[in-house]
Amino acid sequence: MTDLIPELRAPSAPAGTGRVKSGMPVSRIDGRAKVTGEAQYAAEYFAPDLAYGVVVSGTVAKGRITSIDATEALAVPGVISVMTHENRPKMRSFDLAWKDMTAPAGSPFRPLFSDEIFYSGQPVALVLAETFEAGRYAASLVRVHYDVDAHETNLLKSLDQAYEPRKMKAGFVPPSSIGDGEKAFDAAEVRVDSQYYNGVEHHNPMEMFASTVIRAENGHLTVYDKTQSSQNSRWYVSHGFGLSSDEVTVRNPYVGGAFGSGLRPQYQLPLAVMGALQLERSVRVVLTRQQMFSFGHRPETWHRIRLGAAPDGTLKAIWHEAIQETSRLEDYVEVIVNWSGQLYACTDIKLGYQVVANDRFTPLDMRAPGAAHGVHAMEVAMDELAYELKMDPLALRLKNYTDTSPIEDKPFSSKELRECYRQGAERFGWEKRPLEPRSMPDGDELVGWGMATGIWDAMVMVARVSAVMHRNGRLVVSSAATDIGTGTYTVMSMIAAEAMGLPMELVTFQLGDSTLPMAPIEGGSSHVTTVGSGVHGACEKLKKSLLKMALKMDNSPLAKARMRDVEFGDGAVFLKTDPSRRVELTQVLANAGVDQVEEKYFMTPQMLKQRKYARAVHSAVFCEVRVNEKLGMVRVSRVVSAIAAGRIISAKTAASQISGAVVWGISQALHEETHTDHKYGRFMNHNFAEYHVAVNADIHDIDVIFVEEDDRIVSKQLGAKGVGEIGIVGVAAAISNAIFHATGTRLRTTPMTPAKLLMGDEELPVQPPV
Repeated sequence: MTDLIPELRAPSAPAGTGRVKSGMPVSRIDGRAKVTGEAQYAAEYFAPDLAYGVVVSGTVAKGRITSIDATEALAVPGVISVMTHENRPKMRSFDLAWKDMTAPAGSPFRPLFSDEIFYSGQPVALVLAETFEAGRYAASLVRVHYDVDAHETNLLKSLDQAYEPRKMKAGFVPPSSIGDGEKAFDAAEVRVDSQYYNGVEHHNPMEMFASTVIRAENGHLTVYDKTQSSQNSRWYVSHGFGLSSDEVTVRNPYVGGAFGSGLRPQYQLPLAVMGALQLERSVRVVLTRQQMFSFGHRPETWHRIRLGAAPDGTLKAIWHEAIQETSRLEDYVEVIVNWSGQLYACTDIKLGYQVVANDRFTPLDMRAPGAAHGVHAMEVAMDELAYELKMDPLALRLKNYTDTSPIEDKPFSSKELRECYRQGAERFGWEKRPLEPRSMPDGDELVGWGMATGIWDAMVMVARVSAVMHRNGRLVVSSAATDIGTGTYTVMSMIAAEAMGLPMELVTFQLGDSTLPMAPIEGGSSHVTTVGSGVHGACEKLKKSLLKMALKMDNSPLAKARMRDVEFGDGAVFLKTDPSRRVELTQVLANAGVDQVEEKYFMTPQMLKQRKYARAVHSAVFCEVRVNEKLGMVRVSRVVSAIAAGRIISAKTAASQISGAVVWGISQALHEETHTDHKYGRFMNHNFAEYHVAVNADIHDIDVIFVEEDDRIVSKQLGAKGVGEIGIVGVAAAISNAIFHATGTRLRTTPMTPAKLLMGDEELPVQPPV
C-alpha cells in the first residue's frame, strides 16, 4: 500500500520538529489528535444504518441454559431482534477455526455457540436495536433459566488438583532444572522456605472494548475493533465465520490502552459480526465496565520458594514451584518460575510449574505476564534470605551476580544490570540504609527502604514494512502495527526520519489496518525491535534505490559514489567528504519521471546467532515507603527504577512507559484486590468504585534511569530492546521488602492491604513439592 488510507488520518509530527536522533525526547506525534478528540476509537465510527448490540450476561458459573424468554425485550420499541445460541448466524464448529494467534491449547470460547455455561458473566444473548438506549433497557428484560452444576473457583482450595499443562501455548518454554536442587537445599547452612500468593488482577484500560462492523452493499465488513492486532482480529473473524480475508478489513488506528487485554479478540467482536451478518446491516457492540471484568485477567498464583545459601551469601540452591489457575476450556500457561533460573548464579536449581482448571474464563496475558508474579515471589524470598544472613539485600544480589543464564548455560547478549544496581543505588541513597527493620521512624510513620531486581524477555519477531518516498519529499512508512498508547506512531517515525535524514514533519508512519504489510501482535515489548528494525531495513533499501537513481542523472554531482560515500540529510543525498555535492530527493524523483519510489523489507530475527545467547532486559528497583502502623496505611513516597533495555530510541515515550509501569506496580502491590464470591463463582467488585487502582494521590516521586546499553544480537539494526513490560517487574517486591524494613512485618501475598498489615497475611496451605 503506497498511499495513506483516508479514514485513518495517520498523524504526522508538527512542523518544526526538525531532524531527529535516537534517544531524543520527542513529543508524541499523535498527542494532539488524542487531546482534541480528533482521534477516533472503535466505538466512535458511524454508519447511516448502524444498529446497536447490547450483551446479556449469564449469572451462573457452570451449567446449561434451559430456556430464554425474550418476549418482553422484543416488545420494546426500537428492538430489532434478540440473538441467542438458538437463532444466531452460522459459525464454524471446529476449534481450529476459532483459534486466534495467541490462543492457548484447548477449545477457545465461542459466544452463543451452545447452551453450555463455562463461567459467570458469559454472554448468553445479544439484543439488537435501533438505539443503544432501547437495547440496554430490553437487555434487562431477557429472562434466562439454567440447569446449574457444581463449580469451583477457589485456587487455594483446589491445589491438590494441579497438573502439568497437557499442551503448551506456542512459544511457551516449560521450566527445566539443573543439578539437584532438593539435595542442595537440604545441605545448605542457611535456608528460607516460604509460600507466596498473588490474587487476580484486571486490565481495565480506559477505552471500553468495542467493535463497530460497517457492512458495505457488497457484503464486505469493515471492522473498527479495540485490539492489539488488526490482523489477528481479521484472522479470527474470517476463519470463525468462513469468510475470505478479502471480505473482512479490521482497523485499529487508535487504541485507548490494553495492557494485554487486546491480545485476543474479546467476545464483543464475534457478537458484532453475528449481528451484522444476521441483520445485513452495520452493528456496534460496546461492553460495559462490569462486562470487562468477565473476560481474561491476570491469573491468581501460588508459589513455594526454597533458597539455600552459604554463610557468606553464596547461593547453593534455588527451588521455585508454582501453581496457577486456568479454565476448563484451555490450558493457559505463563512463564512464572523460569526467571528464578536466570537471575542469579547457582549450580543447583529446581523449577516446577502446574495449573489448576477452574470454572472461570481463560486467564489472559497482562503486562509482564508470569514475571510480574514469579519475580515478585523470588525477590521477596531473596530479601528474606538477606535477613537470615544479616546481609544487605543489594550486597546479596551482587554476591550472586552472573553474566550467564544458569539454566540455559548461555551468556546474556548484553547485561548492564550491575550498572543498574550502581546508578540506582547512588540516585536513591542506598548506602545510608540501616539494615535493621524499624530503624527509620519519622513522626507517626515508619520509613522503609526496599529493592528488587527485574527481568523480562528481549523479544524479536517477524514483520513486513513498506517505505515510500513521494515526489513532494514526503516519506510514508507502513506496517499493520498497533499503538496502544505506547508511542508506536512516534518511535517508528523517528526511526524512519533518522534513517532517511528527514525532518519528522515529512515522515508519516501508517499503522492500524489489516491490509497493511504484516506485523506481529503488539505485545511482549517487541514492536520496536521487530517493526522498528523493519522500518530501518525498508529505509536502507529505499536509500540504495534513490542513490542509484541519483547516479543516473545527467552530470550527477554524486558520480561513481557508493553508499558508504554518501549521507542522507535535510531531504537530500550528498557526499560525506563534500556536502556541497548534493542532490535533493525531490529532484531525483522528478528527473526519473516517477511520482514515488517504494521498497519493502521483510524483517526476520538473526536466529542462528541469537540461539547462542540468553536475551533479556534488566532493571533494579529501589523503593521508599512510609507506613502508619496504627492505620495499616502505606505510602510509596519515592521510587528509583534503573533500566537496561538496549539503545533507547525515544527517551520521552520510553520514560513514560517505565513510569506508567511503576504506577501499576504500586497499584498491584497495594490496591488492586479482586473479591470472588465462591458460592456463586463470580467476581463481586466489578467496578471502579470497589476495585481500587492507584490514583494521583497515591503516586509521588518516580525517577527513571536508562543505563547505557547497545545490543546488536537482539536488534542488529537498532541495538534496542523493549521497555513496555520491564517497568512493572520487581516493583511490588521492592514495596513488600520496604514494608518489612519499615515494620518488621513480612507480607507474602498481593495486594498488601491495610488489613494484612494490621492482622498479618492470610494463611496459605502448605503443599508437597510439585
